Amino acid sequence: MSELNPIKALLADVPFMVIDGALATELEALGCDLNDSLWSARLLAQSPEKIRQVHQAYFEAGADCAITASYQATVSGFMQAGLTSQEARELIQLSVTLAQQARDAIWQPGQTDRPKPLVAASIGPYGAYLADGSEYRGDYDLDRAGLVAFHRERFELLLAAKADLLAAETLPSLEEALAITDLLAEHPGAQAWITFSAKDGQHISDGTPIEECVAALANCPGVAAIGVNCTALPHIESLVQAIRRQCTLPVLVYPNSGEVYDAVTKTWHPAQYDHAAADISGLAQGVEQWLTAGASGIGGCCRTTPSDIQALAEWRS
Repeated sequence: MSELNPIKALLADVPFMVIDGALATELEALGCDLNDSLWSARLLAQSPEKIRQVHQAYFEAGADCAITASYQATVSGFMQAGLTSQEARELIQLSVTLAQQARDAIWQPGQTDRPKPLVAASIGPYGAYLADGSEYRGDYDLDRAGLVAFHRERFELLLAAKADLLAAETLPSLEEALAITDLLAEHPGAQAWITFSAKDGQHISDGTPIEECVAALANCPGVAAIGVNCTALPHIESLVQAIRRQCTLPVLVYPNSGEVYDAVTKTWHPAQYDHAAADISGLAQGVEQWLTAGASGIGGCCRTTPSDIQALAEWRS
């Protein structure tokens, strides 16, 4: 992995980076059952071709970056599902290969009509492994050292798979983000973006002010970008403004579609917003104000689709 910031390199060629959208939403649309503690990671073993198909759909829609299917993939999680340690390690690295294959199907060396798309290897939070919703609370039973130990093996496997960078995403706490920076310090040259889940327009999920988080991370070696994901649309503008006040790094946002998840019924419903930001009903509607606030990359998280990403790419063009 290059010591150069791959996001900054891509931004030299485009006004902003278009990030892909939801992986699980598209896999479900293809008929996949993801009701499992491994979530989309179970398809790495069962239907890897469908993961590659979704990555390719996002690249064809105009995405500059694909996020791999390793969000909920850990060696221990796979072993609990009956795989061997070696099989688990191979599947985690396969997540990168599938995204690279999808990119290679739509982009060739020497192509000049678009910059070479990036592959960002997803590192989901400890709470995703627990599968108990704590990635939106941050009330973990591990301290910073424990989080470093938890993340280390997958971190190193994904580095070895030669993704363009790592995507430490949906982090609910500064402590977990700092654990990622500890691992980056152990691997000079490694690059990662860090995105938090946020509870409102100023605080990440565990209640820490986003500005405090950014101030702690902005000068850490290997941090290629900071931002938020898996967050409601109305919060994005103020979060970007807060992040931008504390750093000059690229700022990435990939919020949810605008629907709200009911954890009891496991269903999605239209959001009910009661303030001016409610007129942002989708990603393309928010682009202009998010860019004005200081965003450098925009994409989608839960319930977004290739059509949403195509709308972003068309807006940019």
